[in-house]
Amino acid sequence: MTHVEDELTSQPACWTRAASEAPRHSGALPAAGERVAIVGCGTSYFMAQAAAVLREHAGQGETDAFAASEFPAGRAYDRVLALTRSGTTTEVLDLLGRLKGSTRTTAVTADPDTPVMTAADEVVVLDFADERSVVQTRFATTALTLLRAHLGLHTDAVVADARTALSTPLPEGLVDCTQFTFLGRGWTVGLAHEAGLKMREACLAWTEAYPAMEYRHGPISVTTRGTATWMLGEAPEGLAEQVRDTGALWVPGTLDPLAELVRVQRLAVAVAAARGLDPDRPRHLTRSVILARP
Repeated sequence: MTHVEDELTSQPACWTRAASEAPRHSGALPAAGERVAIVGCGTSYFMAQAAAVLREHAGQGETDAFAASEFPAGRAYDRVLALTRSGTTTEVLDLLGRLKGSTRTTAVTADPDTPVMTAADEVVVLDFADERSVVQTRFATTALTLLRAHLGLHTDAVVADARTALSTPLPEGLVDCTQFTFLGRGWTVGLAHEAGLKMREACLAWTEAYPAMEYRHGPISVTTRGTATWMLGEAPEGLAEQVRDTGALWVPGTLDPLAELVRVQRLAVAVAAARGLDPDRPRHLTRSVILARP
């Protein structure tokens, strides 16, 4: 079993623990009414997108999401929340350094022995969800579960769906597809982007991701009999039929969207195996991106 396989199968237990610990971290996480920006890089950025939509829709306050490298200078926030598995990512540390003393910052990380512990004003450590793999699975979803629980949006049904995602066979013919499109709505747009990234990282697949309603404004033109189009969450009316008319495989999101992401993680490993690739050794990637200084 690869590291990524081992780690993705542990997600139900990680989510349960994160949800149970959310109350004791409430002082470090955004309070209702705060104007918040959530930042990250790569997978963490896509989790930030999902969390930002969830928080606004829950009526907790205006919430934006940015790649850490693209944070808008001069924009005022009550708090900036940084998601960083490694605690060493250059762009995140640079941003926290620039905000020091002017904006309250919180970091959610997996490693308590890294620079982020002093770079942020407050830190939430999810060391039980740390990973050996380069490809993120359980840390990202556990961090999002922590934030969902903080917002009162996590239930035991989510964990049950994750177990279903791990135990149910993938749809027939899915592994043989040559192109994968992931669609989302609202908070699941971020999950769709993460699903696409997971497939690119782990198995070098041709993947795309879109808001579901935007998919019909051009991207559907590349959909063919070799395409799988996977909806994370509820699909817009009529979309499934339009996809099937192209000859593509339509994959409906029948589980909680975060559990659907677990199914995508399994697919990434399965496609990697079918193509003779090692998902623990993704091409050109390292566990943390640390940029060289001039």
